Amino acid sequence: MDYKALAQETAQEVLDYSQDTSGWKVVKTSKKITVSSKASKKFHGNLYRVEGIIPESTAKLSDFLYKPENRVTWDKSLKVYNMVHRIDSDTFICHTITQSFAMGSISPRDFIDLVYFKRYEGNMDIISSNSVDFPAYPPSSSYVRGYNHACGYICSPLQENPAHSKLVMFIQTEMRGKLSPSIIEATMPSNLVSFILNAKDGIKALRSPAGRGYHHSGHSSFLKK
Repeated sequence: MDYKALAQETAQEVLDYSQDTSGWKVVKTSKKITVSSKASKKFHGNLYRVEGIIPESTAKLSDFLYKPENRVTWDKSLKVYNMVHRIDSDTFICHTITQSFAMGSISPRDFIDLVYFKRYEGNMDIISSNSVDFPAYPPSSSYVRGYNHACGYICSPLQENPAHSKLVMFIQTEMRGKLSPSIIEATMPSNLVSFILNAKDGIKALRSPAGRGYHHSGHSSFLKK
């Protein structure tokens, strides 16, 4: 499989989603975060769009979201997030295992995702992901193997305050297993709001004097070590 070509195609898909203004329905607003959805063209489920403002520069926000090493410390939806294969300084494959959610009615899933970083003009960054087959990590009997169709974050400077960032996230996750679509539709919006709130808390903790500090050295620094 040409992972790099797929990564680039996925980033373009995410960019296309951001430019698509038709058919979105607002399904939740909370704490200045808006979640919208429309029918996915990839599977029998929804494509979600989540928008919020993060009080951090775009470069630091992108770096924070892209790096895997601190992910489980702030993303409360995950219990495992490991880079398992490096392709190049902008692209890697990760293995994630989620927590159960919806009060235990949705059991943990695992995913193998191709993650890619690309910077565009105007200091806009896209961090895209798409599930892939990776022979070193076949599905196991311990977890239902889910599938993320083209997903991603778009980070860009807030026009009225470039020191802050606008974060737009697109998610279309196929949970698989024996789940009622109504359970997913009822719980996904709140989980997506929680993700943005957890990201805000996580990046705030990293840069606080009480924390370890935020040492920004470029989005791909961890891959070059």
